[in-house]
Amino acid sequence: MSLSERERERVAETSAALSGAAPDAAALRRPAAVRLLWLIVALGVLAALCAASVAIGVRAVSFGDILAGLTGDTDGIAPAAVAARLPRTVLAALVGAALAVSGTSMQAVTRNPLADPGILGVSGGAALAVVIGIAFFGMSDPYAFIAVAIAGSAAAAVFVYGVGSLGRGGATPLKLALAGAAASAAFMSLVSAILLPRIDIVETFRFWQIGGVGGATWDRIAVVAPVLALGGVVCLVCARGMNSLALGDDLAAGLGEHVARTRLVSSAGAVILCGAATAVAGPIAFVGLVIPHLCRLLVGTDHRFLLPFSAVAGAALLVAADVVGRVVARPEIEVGIVTALIGAPFFIWIVRRQKVREL
Repeated sequence: MSLSERERERVAETSAALSGAAPDAAALRRPAAVRLLWLIVALGVLAALCAASVAIGVRAVSFGDILAGLTGDTDGIAPAAVAARLPRTVLAALVGAALAVSGTSMQAVTRNPLADPGILGVSGGAALAVVIGIAFFGMSDPYAFIAVAIAGSAAAAVFVYGVGSLGRGGATPLKLALAGAAASAAFMSLVSAILLPRIDIVETFRFWQIGGVGGATWDRIAVVAPVLALGGVVCLVCARGMNSLALGDDLAAGLGEHVARTRLVSSAGAVILCGAATAVAGPIAFVGLVIPHLCRLLVGTDHRFLLPFSAVAGAALLVAADVVGRVVARPEIEVGIVTALIGAPFFIWIVRRQKVREL
């Protein structure tokens, strides 16, 4: 058996661990036409959801109102509503894409099917860092928000991985999930403890603490978009290295991959995406858990295709969650609550079906 055949077999086992099916190397060799078709479908779904996000709200708008809002005409209530919903829709798409790519990268780096920025406490660390900066240092600059959030994400990731690595067996998926859940609960409890005595800021961050995209503006998007683009590029550059990591550290090193460097750079990209997304939208969980698993079933495990497909699917999920939150209740349910309702059962299903195996 040649080395390339061994690689395909090991990656097939990785795919089987995710889907619960028997190893099937043919499932990994998705025809390019199939991948392209799924990408076109995903883009079409995202476009339809974005149109729905702009049209649906307290006041329904027509197609003509949408066109008027797109051209900058805000005369009248309906075009003004469209102009207000556009940045919200764009921000939801950006944050959803960032969290999905971050979760995909974390799962590749840790080989953990339960890896997710929310579950591993990375989002909670970013939220705690932002709240500390505001409450104790009077932080108000948007770039400072993002920098502090990224630093908090990185510190939380190092802390959770360190705790999960203690004891026999190292950083197993179960230990990482337990350490992340405990750390996330502790971080969010500290956030509440800091905010509650400060009436002046608690109202501002009450909905941010839950996770939402309400109040989006083009200025906020202009600040966060370059940072998200940087994190996305870092993850995409490491896509081939992530494929090697899926084979195991020993085989990856035998193939010439610098395992430690690949893991470090990939983690940095995931932390940047998670920190920036949390700074602008609050801690939103489960997007980075649900989307990678679903996308693997459609386009396979090759991260060169999986990462961009996850970005589109993640954007679609968060835009859909925002639309659902506006439809089921008035004035709205924040997207962080909707994604939790979707992701929690999915999390339980993964734990029960996969027995928390490594990727």
